[in-house]
Amino acid sequence: MSLKLSQQLYDELRAHGEETYPHECCGIMLGRASDEGLHVASLVRAGNTRTDSAHNRYHIAPQELIKAQREGRKAGYDIVGFYHSHPDHPAQWSSTDFAEAHWFGCSYVITAIEKGTAKITNSFLLTGTGEDDKAFEPQTIAVE
Repeated sequence: MSLKLSQQLYDELRAHGEETYPHECCGIMLGRASDEGLHVASLVRAGNTRTDSAHNRYHIAPQELIKAQREGRKAGYDIVGFYHSHPDHPAQWSSTDFAEAHWFGCSYVITAIEKGTAKITNSFLLTGTGEDDKAFEPQTIAVE
């Protein structure tokens, strides 16, 4: 199952990581799921509420998550994933990313920001039915 988004949205999520460097950015992807994949219709930038390690951790406040979900539903969209940046680290999920991922069937997009410039962007689909069998599967990003 691929993650599909426009060039504009792809550029926006990468730019968000550059803007917040050297801290991690984070955001929510709204869209629809289909047999062909997850289609991103809009991004909601979220504030990184981690004050202890904002350079290598992120947290989205529950209020922001609920607000984004409500706004998305008004437009006919669901939360289809999340994105964040890894300042001066690879675009691969960390053990913390995995431990804090709980939205099954959603994409988790990570952009490596090297010295303030977005480099590689990867996506991972969270599969499974619970904590005992969850896994991140590499996911193709289709920029349309």
